[in-house]
Amino acid sequence: MSSEQPKIQLAISERELVVMLALLQALHAFAVDAMLPALGLISDELNVTDPNKRQLVIGMFLLGLGLGSLVPGSLADRFGRKTILLCCVTGYVVLSLASALVTDIDVLIAMRFVLGIVSSGLSVLPQAIIRDRFEGDRMARLQSMIAMIFLVVPMLAPSIGQGIMLAFGWRWIFGAMGLVGLGMMAWAWKRLPETLHPEYRQTIQPITIARNMGQAVMTRSSIGYVLGSAAMLGVGWGYIQSSQQLVAEHFGAGTLFPIIFGGMALAMATSNFLNSRIVERFGARRVSHTALLTYIVIALIQFTLAKSGHQTLWQFVVVQTFSMMLMGFVGANFGSIALQPFARIAGAASSVQAFIRMVLASLIGWAVGQSYDQTALPYSQALVISGLACLALVLFSEKGRLFRRLNPPGAARPVSAP
Repeated sequence: MSSEQPKIQLAISERELVVMLALLQALHAFAVDAMLPALGLISDELNVTDPNKRQLVIGMFLLGLGLGSLVPGSLADRFGRKTILLCCVTGYVVLSLASALVTDIDVLIAMRFVLGIVSSGLSVLPQAIIRDRFEGDRMARLQSMIAMIFLVVPMLAPSIGQGIMLAFGWRWIFGAMGLVGLGMMAWAWKRLPETLHPEYRQTIQPITIARNMGQAVMTRSSIGYVLGSAAMLGVGWGYIQSSQQLVAEHFGAGTLFPIIFGGMALAMATSNFLNSRIVERFGARRVSHTALLTYIVIALIQFTLAKSGHQTLWQFVVVQTFSMMLMGFVGANFGSIALQPFARIAGAASSVQAFIRMVLASLIGWAVGQSYDQTALPYSQALVISGLACLALVLFSEKGRLFRRLNPPGAARPVSAP
């Protein structure tokens, strides 16, 4: 498919657009990471007897996020990005505030599942908006910038959540989610333009949607990157779900847990910043393939330390931090490579890719989290398996050749005026 696309003039600056999309996506990160310090208290107050059941407050939200991702992209291909995005933010606000009133753990888990479904467009549509305007390594650079800003939230959210919990109680964390969502809704309503090219508008017909999604799934150069990123993301989500038990309890970090968690997010943000500086020079494939091979080596080191039975907190933290940094070099690049062939159906392609990525990741994350056995060994095993699986899937998409540069420096250009 030709990369030629019509130009569209937008009043919003590139910088403001990047910040806005990053913070819209970060609403999901806040919904996850701000809850982490409160999981133990929620478990006690709502009389949860299974120690691993608390993880479902996070896990079911992520599963709902994945399942819901199949819908908003196709709707946005018909009705526009902005309309559907605002509907998703509205759902996020309403269900966050409703969650603050829940008194039963099963109802809370169900509410979080629905919240993930309703607000799933906050993950899907920013990618489609960027694809509407940019392509190639330029797109990968901007996605890295979005990820860098996005990761400020995981740095701060556990400490913010802990502060809210200590001052007002854990229910006010949901209240804070709703208030932040309201602020983002007002900003997007006032400043976000419509980026869908009129001639790319799709019809809402099952056969059209199925054809577009089928094209996204059956494109070999794309699907390996989608499945590979799902494998790595799933292990990352498994770590998040069990991190409070693993780091705070098993390794004895205690009240240092929010600081350690935030430090790892800072390292990941740093790697996204570095990626945004180098990806147009070296290419998304070369950067991400190098990071993936290094990730496998780091995973083997983590497994060796965990297998020894004498791993310390700081050994785990150092190796895990390097692992998360490498994921920063992989995520944005894999996403841009996977979405590159689909200019005319960016919404549907983004939806089906997010659906596959997030559903698989949530299931993998659930399995990794539930395998927690008071040691770091199950998690370290999952790291190795995910890295090797991801490498095999990338080799499939690339027909056995790594480090190719498909668009030379200067070939990638914005598809709209700045």
